[in-house]
Amino acid sequence: MRARVIVLAGPSGSGKSRLAERIGLPVLRLDDFYKSGGDPTLPRITEGANAGIVDWDHPDSWLPEDALEAMVALCRDGRAEVPVYDIAHDGRTGTRMLDLGGGDLFLAEGIFAQDVVGPAREAGILGAALCIRRSAALTFWLRLTRDLREHRKPPLVLVRRGLALARAQRGVVADAVAKGCRPVSPDEAVAVVDALRAGAPAP
Repeated sequence: MRARVIVLAGPSGSGKSRLAERIGLPVLRLDDFYKSGGDPTLPRITEGANAGIVDWDHPDSWLPEDALEAMVALCRDGRAEVPVYDIAHDGRTGTRMLDLGGGDLFLAEGIFAQDVVGPAREAGILGAALCIRRSAALTFWLRLTRDLREHRKPPLVLVRRGLALARAQRGVVADAVAKGCRPVSPDEAVAVVDALRAGAPAP
């Protein structure tokens, strides 16, 4: 394997994408591996005001095997063709070629990132696994402003979903830690990546 992956997990809206931009490494967007909206295997919410709509926060709503295949290809070959997913249209809109440009590190981030930590470790491609944590209130606000800006869903759906995610945030972080992630602030994540870039053990 010519490269290793740094997994960035964390609650939806915790700033994973913004942190990835700050770090500056090539990024595999794991959220691009969602199933399409018409897939009959998609899980649905069964209770409450959102009953009947697709539960995009359930792990059965994406394709972890496809994501791992792309990660392995990137580590082995330095490049891979990956999907492009448009959340507003509930489906893939094409593909793109992700090329590491000869680099030996890349990021994989998404709300289900913790689910690839174990398989990546078993495949021998894991450089580090980090879970970004912020306060629930800040995460709610960052997520809501992002989703409204990108017109992801109707505003009322976004608010209801955001409140539900805020209540579940502590459990999301605990799940990521249980699956091998280290809970860190954004600044601590940058320090870990800088150490790996320098060839030193992660602090």
